[in-house]
Amino acid sequence: MNNDNEIAGDPFSVPHLLQPVAEHPSTVAQFAGMATALAGDRECWAPLVRYDETTRWYHRLRTGPGYEVWLLSWVPGQGSGLHDHGPSSGVHTVLEGTLTERTARGPRRLTPGALHVFAPGHVHEMVNDSLEGAVSLHVYFPGLTEMPMHAQRARTQPQVAC
Repeated sequence: MNNDNEIAGDPFSVPHLLQPVAEHPSTVAQFAGMATALAGDRECWAPLVRYDETTRWYHRLRTGPGYEVWLLSWVPGQGSGLHDHGPSSGVHTVLEGTLTERTARGPRRLTPGALHVFAPGHVHEMVNDSLEGAVSLHVYFPGLTEMPMHAQRARTQPQVAC
């Protein structure tokens, strides 16, 4: 049988034709892939998780040229406050439990497995509105150098005409 799409020989025997393997991620897709891989490696992060009733707990899990990875835990009721990440972009995912992300567009429920990518200037608040603890993973590129806090927006009720 003749297959016109078949590659003759072993392409791995011609190293100069292969793309170099990236030692560290450098694209949004590679950072998302790293977040997914770390999320799936429970043995890497689960033993490190701590819950603190008085403040949000966090642990820098990994660093590399131009990025860092943070592991955070959230007891019920804990939140980040309304903030952005300065010049950093990022990827975050929930590893355990449920978090709510609040933005100008409204609230979004975050559950394990979904990745959320954001650009510099993305203003949001993360909150554990549930009755159980939660754990999340955050990748920032470049590494997090600032986290400006923003005044809470007033939540107004619709006006009802009498």
